Order: sequence, then C-alpha cells, then structure tokens
Amino acid sequence: MAERTVLLMGLRGSGKSTIGREFAAASGRTFIDLDQLTLDRLGTESVAEAWTRFGESAFRAAEREELDRVLRSRPSGRTVVALGGGTPTAPGADDLIRGAVASGCVAALYLRARPDTLRARLAASDHSDRPSLTGAGTLAEVEQVFNARDELYRELASSVIETDNLDEAGVVAAIEAVVGA
Repeated sequence: MAERTVLLMGLRGSGKSTIGREFAAASGRTFIDLDQLTLDRLGTESVAEAWTRFGESAFRAAEREELDRVLRSRPSGRTVVALGGGTPTAPGADDLIRGAVASGCVAALYLRARPDTLRARLAASDHSDRPSLTGAGTLAEVEQVFNARDELYRELASSVIETDNLDEAGVVAAIEAVVGA
C-alpha cells in the first residue's frame, strides 16, 4: 500500500504541531501547519488577531478552504498535516476529512488527551495567541471544549492515540506504529 498523508487532529495542547514536526523530521516527511496556512491566507500573525479582525466564522471558512486546498494538492504520503484544533468543526471540513480517509490516501489520527492533561500542558505553555472559544478563558474552557468535540474527533479518526501517559517520543512512536516510519 502506498504511504498515506497523515492528518493530526486534537484539542489545544494535544501536540499536533510539536509532534507533527517531530514525526515529519524523524520519518523524512514534509510538515504542514494548517493554522499557519490559514493565518497566511488572512494576512494575520495569530489566531487571536484573525478572530478580532475577521471573526470566528471567517477564520473557520478560511481554515476549511486551506484544508481543501491541501487535500486537493494531493500531497504525497510523505506529508504530515497538523490541523487546527477546531478545523474538524469548520463547516464542511468534516466531510473533507471523511472523504480523504475514505480514499485510502489519508490517515487521520486523533491525538487524544484528557482535559486535566490538556489543561496542564496549556498552563505550561504560552497560549496568549489563542482566543477563548467559550468566553471562559483558555484553561477554564478545556473540559467544555473537550466534551463538545471528542465524539466528532473519534468519528473522523482512522486511529485514536491516547497521549496522557506518553512523552513526545512515545507519541511519535505510536504514530509510527500506526502509519509506519
């Protein structure tokens, strides 16, 4: 079977970008950060700036357009794409992901962590460039966002990788076990 493009999805703090870069480097793949492509499309420096200037719905529309563009470009199986945390919730993005997975050319991996793990990771990092999704604040809203998105992420995923008890090397190894090195 030909190598599949790897889509990494999960909530903020799940490690999509960090792990995506590490896995891409370790396996000789190209890394694409969908958040960065979306910011480039909108001409902004951060997600918070994009939301302030254009609003969430315009950001989600741009995010979906960038996902469609990446998937239509038919990236080789030597590509890892870190989705934005909310990409699967953008109108129509779920259908794009389902179609890509059904084609057999894409593996969608859900890097899943419990809310307490995500909150601890976020507390240890700079998340000031990310807007609150609920108005409760980035750390306070983790459980609410997890509860709202977990089922969708599970439904879209080819595989779910539980990351709570894994360090970065462990998550990379788990991805390699699913898609190959």
